[in-house]
Order: sequence, then structure tokens, then C-alpha cells
Amino acid sequence: MKISKDDSFKILIVAAEASSSLYAQRLLEDWKAKGIKVDAFGIGSKKMEALGFRCFGYAEDLAVVGLVEVLKHFRKIYQVFYSLLKEADRVSPDLVLLLDYPDFNFRLAKKLKKKGLPVYYYISPQIWAWRQNRVYFIKKYIDKMLVLFPFEVDFYKKFGVDVEFVGHPLLDELRPELFDSQFISQMKEKFGVTKNQKVLGLMPGSRQSELTHHLEDQLKIAESLQKEVKDLKVMLFVAPNLNIENLRGRVKNWNFPIQFVQRDPFEMVAMADVVLCASGTATLTVGLMEKPMAIMYKMQPSTVFLARFIMKMPNYFGLVNLIQNKLVSKEFFQEDASPEKVVPYLKELLTNSEIYSKQVQELRHLKTLLGSRGATQKVSQIIMEKRR
Repeated sequence: MKISKDDSFKILIVAAEASSSLYAQRLLEDWKAKGIKVDAFGIGSKKMEALGFRCFGYAEDLAVVGLVEVLKHFRKIYQVFYSLLKEADRVSPDLVLLLDYPDFNFRLAKKLKKKGLPVYYYISPQIWAWRQNRVYFIKKYIDKMLVLFPFEVDFYKKFGVDVEFVGHPLLDELRPELFDSQFISQMKEKFGVTKNQKVLGLMPGSRQSELTHHLEDQLKIAESLQKEVKDLKVMLFVAPNLNIENLRGRVKNWNFPIQFVQRDPFEMVAMADVVLCASGTATLTVGLMEKPMAIMYKMQPSTVFLARFIMKMPNYFGLVNLIQNKLVSKEFFQEDASPEKVVPYLKELLTNSEIYSKQVQELRHLKTLLGSRGATQKVSQIIMEKRR
């Protein structure tokens, strides 16, 4: 492996979503703590940039879902894509690390692999759930898959893909105090939650397109629930990459009390009794915190039509359900994500202790399916082995 003259390890990283940028950030922190000199560039977050990452595009600007949404942002995505190719030609990185974000990353992988660069993929797209034919692309253009779930290993090995199970990095974010009743009570007191109140957490998503499709419906659901459930406190959990003041501005015309919270996602979820959560990695955060939830997702109708027409839809779309291969937390997709359908389910979770406890027990099983802690260190070691 050729190393640059200044003995720094050059790596192109694409972490274009809130969750993947956190995992990439943890890698940069690990290398910094170990005194490893790294020249890292690509797509990431401002927190990554603060660690010396050279950012050609920010996750919050590029994390869009759906054909219509992608077309709206096409010019920006196109510019970032070709700026990365140009920088790769200039720098000649020792390794390319792609995280999730398949439509962009697959195209980038094809271009970079043809340049002779080793391409690793960390956080596999859910091709085991839908569009499995993409595995042939991976076999051709990806040198190694670093996967989060044990069952992904069997899937990729079946097709002859070089794969290694590293565990899920979210396990490293779990801290004992997050489950400590005294710690939780102190946090709740800071946000004015009284002892007799139950907390409904709203998690509309970390992408602007998700806020557009989910925020208003989540607020309608919360408003209806406050009328039906006594002593219900509504907290809007703001993703770290979002501007909380902009979000306050979008909610200013609603006439029921909403508590805005923006801090570590696990600390926010710890305060909730029940969560209304947009589908994505956030459902795994909620599940690992053993909080019952309703999972919702809405997109542009045209995007949904094309998806249903072209692709075979999976049985479930919520990660906690996909991983366990059963309906643990109820899902509400597109037209079903309405107050009429979601409110009765959430009300039952908030008022029926037996149903609540049953979902808690099923969510506890999640940890056993995600391997052990230390995913970041494992990925770091695998990457640095390319340096030898």
C-alpha cells in the first residue's frame, strides 16, 4: 500500500446522512486519539470538519430521499459528485470508505474502482430486504463490505462478496446512565416534566424532505393525543444536524404546548415514554432504548408509485422490525400515517400497561442481534491494515 510522503493515510469518506456522519465522526475521533495522521476528505458533517475533515458537501444538504426530492437537489449533488472525483485524481487516496447512501455511492464506487482505488463499504444498503440484484454490482465494484448485522454476512457470502461483520456502532453510544431512573428524572426536571406526566417524543426525521412530509402530521397526531390522554407532555426531538430555531418557526402557529429538545439523541429518547418516529436509524435508537413506538413514513406520491411499480416492497420498513423479521412496532406508511390511524395505537401504548410492557420486552431482544460493542475500533483496525 502506497502511503503519502507526509506519512498521512489518505481516505475519501462519503457519510451523507445524519447517522452515517456520526459513525464517520467516531472513526476520525478514534484516529485522532491514537495519534494516527489522516488526511480525510469527502462528504460529512460540521463536527467531522471540526476534526480536520475536508468537506466537499454536508450531510444535511445532501440527505434527500425519493425521485422527486433527488431531482430538486440534482445540481448540488452533481457538483459534489464531480468535485470528489476531481479531488480523488489530485490526491490519489489510499482507501475509499462509503457509508450507506447507495444511489450516490454506487455511482461513485464504479468511477473510483475504475481508477484503481480500493473501495470499502461500511453500513450496507438494505439490499437483503429489497432490490437484491444490486449485490452483483457490489461484488464487481466493492472490495470489502463491513456490515452491521450478523445475517448480512450469510447473505453476502452466498454471492461471493468479501464481507466482515463489525457489529453496530450505535451500541457504543449506549451508556449505563441512560437507563438510570435518577438520571432520567433529573433530565426531565430540566425540561419541566412533572412526575405524573407521560412523555410523547416526536421524531420527524433529520432530512428536510422528511420534515416536509412528517412534521405537520406528527403535530396533528400529538395535538389529538393531548386531548385524549391525561397529563401528556409532547417533546419534539430535534436531530443534531437541524437548526432548532428554524424548526420553532415552522411550529409557531400550533396552539398546543410543545417542548423543543436538541441534545444527544439517546438522552432525548431516554426522557420519552412513547415515541412517534420516522423510519430510519432513529427507530434503532428508540428500540435500543427499549421505548415503544409507532413508525411512520411518507414520501411524494409519485415516488411511492414508482417504487411500488418497479420494486418488490419488503414486508416491513422499520429497522426494528426488519432486523427481528416480525412486527414489533406498528408501521404506518403513506396514507396510513394519519391521525385517524396512528392516534388509537399511540393511545393504547400510553394507557395500556400490558401492551406497553410486551413491546418493551420484544425491543430488548434487539441488542442480542447486533453483536458486541466496539464497532468503530473494529472498522478502524480493518482500514488501517491497508496501511501496512
